Amino acid sequence: MTRPRLDAGDGSGRGLLGEDETWPSTSLRLNGTEDPYSTSVRTERSRSARADLTPRRATGFTLVELMIVITVIGLASAVAVLSLPDRRGRVTDEALKFAARVRAAHDVAVVEASPVSIWVTRGGYGFDRRADGAWSPMTAKPLRVAQWEDGTQAAIPDASGRVRITFDVTGLADRPVELRLTRERASSIVRIGADGTVRVDG
Repeated sequence: MTRPRLDAGDGSGRGLLGEDETWPSTSLRLNGTEDPYSTSVRTERSRSARADLTPRRATGFTLVELMIVITVIGLASAVAVLSLPDRRGRVTDEALKFAARVRAAHDVAVVEASPVSIWVTRGGYGFDRRADGAWSPMTAKPLRVAQWEDGTQAAIPDASGRVRITFDVTGLADRPVELRLTRERASSIVRIGADGTVRVDG
């Protein structure tokens, strides 16, 4: 067997081997069979590489689990809120319903070119239309006489306990009025402007 020369070379970069010599392969074969040690090393490296690519479950909650928990808490809170009595919501709903009917009466006065009035008392309200020189109750279902719901109190600005607002054929009101509805310490105010606008505050 010829030993490789271990000279330092001539500076040309050819290294320690001779011109026609090469190092033996690191994958040794014994009697035509691959070295078992080399095979074992490659197997361990392959397992390590696969382990690095396998996602590991971190300790604690995942993002999906946290989202589920937050959703459940939100639903429970919504159920709790809906189960509570909403005094303000109920009186506001009644104020909105009354305001919608007042707007409808305003529109009738303009479209039919006939004055329409709204009268309000502590017990309820109604709508009249001027025809043939006299006032007569309106018979359309949305504008029939209605009573306030149980527990609702209307603060009437007039000492007589009854107030009347009239819309002329142009939609203007003969007076501005603020009507406060109260129920169980919750209240809403319906404002009717001289220009015919109607809005609910509170």
